[in-house]
Amino acid sequence: MASGNSMDLQEAFLQLALLGANWVLWILVALSIASVAVVIERLLFFRTVTGRDTALLKPIADRLSDGDVEGASDRAKKEPSPGARMLVAMLEVSERGVGSVKAVAEGNRAAEKLRLERNIGFLGTVGSNAPFIGLFGTVLEILRVFHLLGEQGVTTGEDASAIMTGISEALVATAIGLMVAIPAVIAYNAFQRRVKRYLSEADALTGMAVSQLADDDGKQED
Repeated sequence: MASGNSMDLQEAFLQLALLGANWVLWILVALSIASVAVVIERLLFFRTVTGRDTALLKPIADRLSDGDVEGASDRAKKEPSPGARMLVAMLEVSERGVGSVKAVAEGNRAAEKLRLERNIGFLGTVGSNAPFIGLFGTVLEILRVFHLLGEQGVTTGEDASAIMTGISEALVATAIGLMVAIPAVIAYNAFQRRVKRYLSEADALTGMAVSQLADDDGKQED
């Protein structure tokens, strides 16, 4: 019984292999299109936040140094950048003390990191797995070619040429897998560097705000 099940499984896989690598190539094409869509979406999103937190440093510092917490909050609400969004949440609890402000900053930083990294993990997944998907297509195509070879044999030069052509076509799947993976990995690494930079700029802005609020608390205690 077990032997029969094993033969059924082998036959099922053979039938899958005989379909060739075309369906695997379509999977790679779909992954490539999805990767391009993610890259475009992230580039447009990053364009809206680039340099915003750095530009906020002086106006927010000026308002906080004058004790204008509400004005600083209103100014930060105009920006979509991670630091500005964190700052708004921090200033909402500024009356509770610096400890509450820091706690809110830490919690919102994690949320902003997830917002910056949205869909980037997909690029990493594609970059890691597309070569293996392509290799899988190559294996299927080679299995198909050798199955035909076993059924028909090689009797003429045309048969040998057809076999070599089939093997070369099988390698196309691996090549396409690499073509999909390499840009995805490059984009993934580039976006990760951007995320780190934006978070550093956000930390600089929120750190300045915490310092200003701590000074204000110290002056009030005096």
